[in-house]
Amino acid sequence: QVQLVESGGGLVQPGGSLRLSCAASGTLFRLSRMGWYRQAPGKQRELVATVTTGGSTNYADSVKGRFTVSRDNGKNTVYLQMSNLKPEDTAVYYCNSYRPSWGDYWGQGTQVTVSS
Repeated sequence: QVQLVESGGGLVQPGGSLRLSCAASGTLFRLSRMGWYRQAPGKQRELVATVTTGGSTNYADSVKGRFTVSRDNGKNTVYLQMSNLKPEDTAVYYCNSYRPSWGDYWGQGTQVTVSS
């Protein structure tokens, strides 16, 4: 019974901020790299940011300096703090976990709309 549940999406103006949360099953969270991906209409799903079990982070070039991914190991929750949002950030954002032996697990997605 794997669980990845995103929340925090919504409508925001360009330049605004939004924080996404993803609550994960405990074992999955503790043993997996967590991350965020996004998919805009007509586009392929793309990596936004990841954070390893040890706290190392990786970001897509398009979001560096604007987004911050973090994980709270006590709450089994990964966050994506998004600042200086742009219209091109509009997408469905998906929480992801990855472990080589288990593969990928995905949340249901949360819509982020950045509108002028």
